[in-house]
Amino acid sequence: MKPRCAAPVVDLHQTGALTARLNAPMVGMRDLPLARVYRLIEPGPVVLVSTAHRGRANLMTMSWHMMMDFMPPRIACIVSSANHSFAALRATGECVIAIPAVRLARTAVGIGNCSGRAADKFKRFKLTPMPAARVSPPLVAECFANLECKVTDRRLVGRYNLFILDVVKAWIDPAQKNPRTIHHHGYGKFAVDGRTIRIRSAKP
Repeated sequence: MKPRCAAPVVDLHQTGALTARLNAPMVGMRDLPLARVYRLIEPGPVVLVSTAHRGRANLMTMSWHMMMDFMPPRIACIVSSANHSFAALRATGECVIAIPAVRLARTAVGIGNCSGRAADKFKRFKLTPMPAARVSPPLVAECFANLECKVTDRRLVGRYNLFILDVVKAWIDPAQKNPRTIHHHGYGKFAVDGRTIRIRSAKP
């Protein structure tokens, strides 16, 4: 017969001390308000979203998006239901994601600070609409890349305003060499792409 193992003895004084250590503030750290977390987990470059609905094109600025798949290129993005573009994207299921370089930073902020309900943003910000190949919304000629997208999954739109998009056609402007993108850190603060490094990796 195997000997029975005795139950471990728990020192309540040690347990209390461990709990106190775990709950104590870390040396050199300070509390961060939860409302600022989004500034740290910044998903990608600031982009412009072009939509077209009822014969009218519109632009909005967006920074909450992420890649989901390689092929077909799949993108998830959050579009607030308060935005004029939300209704157009939900109704038509099409958009163009136009990626501006840093020279358009002030334009991108201006677009994000006004509503398409009352303004033609292409005219107001002197941007050039170009016909797309696979979707109705126009490309933005001044942006170094334009991605024609179709909505492929709406299941999380009602709950989270989250659209799943497949890129069906992509364009690049070869005249814009080594464009530097901008990344939103909140309330008018942006990071700009800087020096790049290369590290050997087996992953794409």
